[in-house]
Amino acid sequence: MADDIPFDRRFDAVPGVAETVAPGVRRVLAPNPGPFTFTGTCSYIVGEGEVAIIDPGPDEPAHVAALLEAVRGERVTHIFLTHTHRDHSGALDALRQATGAPTYAEGPHRPARALHGGETSALDAAGDRHFFPDVALADGARIEGAGWALAALATPGHTANHMAFVLEGEDVIFVGDHVMAWATSIVAPPDGSMSDYMDSLRRLGERPERFYLPGHGGPVREGPAFVARYLRHRVAREQAIMRALARGPMAIPEIVRAIYIGLDPRLVGAAGLSTLAHLEDLVGRGEVLTEGPAALEGTYSLA
Repeated sequence: MADDIPFDRRFDAVPGVAETVAPGVRRVLAPNPGPFTFTGTCSYIVGEGEVAIIDPGPDEPAHVAALLEAVRGERVTHIFLTHTHRDHSGALDALRQATGAPTYAEGPHRPARALHGGETSALDAAGDRHFFPDVALADGARIEGAGWALAALATPGHTANHMAFVLEGEDVIFVGDHVMAWATSIVAPPDGSMSDYMDSLRRLGERPERFYLPGHGGPVREGPAFVARYLRHRVAREQAIMRALARGPMAIPEIVRAIYIGLDPRLVGAAGLSTLAHLEDLVGRGEVLTEGPAALEGTYSLA
């Protein structure tokens, strides 16, 4: 179903090595490859002399050391976080202690909706629930550094506090995990919301910037066109769920088996959460029925 998205999985960045990826921007890849992180988390350094770091990455001493080596002789004045998944925020405390730089983000980790009875917020086990930014950023906030400026762009969906950052004067947006060149993003309730995610995709796709620097993998080079493909993919996934339910009431594991063909077994849990995200949206729009709130253990049918 994602065949119409021109994914680019060619990515030969070497962990720990700083390389220039856009004017005034360096990337350092963390050594944390996996089914959700691809080859690892990308941390970005913005500016020269007095710099900002976007997404410190995982709690991995070798990565912290590589970041500090990359900015040797420079001063880190700002640390930005696109969202509070630990593969992006784990190194934050060590980096803050080493540099003294304040942290900037939309806010703390939180669910995108109220929790249902018996539900816990730990369905998304990657959430960093200990982070609180030194400076909480509102949508549209502008942060200036030495020779650079970033504009905050709220993009909730992957997490409730997800935020992209537009590099002013360049054709560049740091998009975190909202859009990636190598795969679709995971939306996992209750921390994520499909309706929010779709709205954020549309908002991002309406912007003029074309060059996206994501939290994993290489850049997206034609951003608005790529986002349009992302949107079509999500609509197609929704339609696949509706076709499956046309056969009769189903639970989420049955729907996953029906619509995810050849799925990596390591991703079955994530596929179930993504399916739940779509079902929450469909139930909210009155197109799908279930007893009580949409939940992982629920049974679903067409309205």
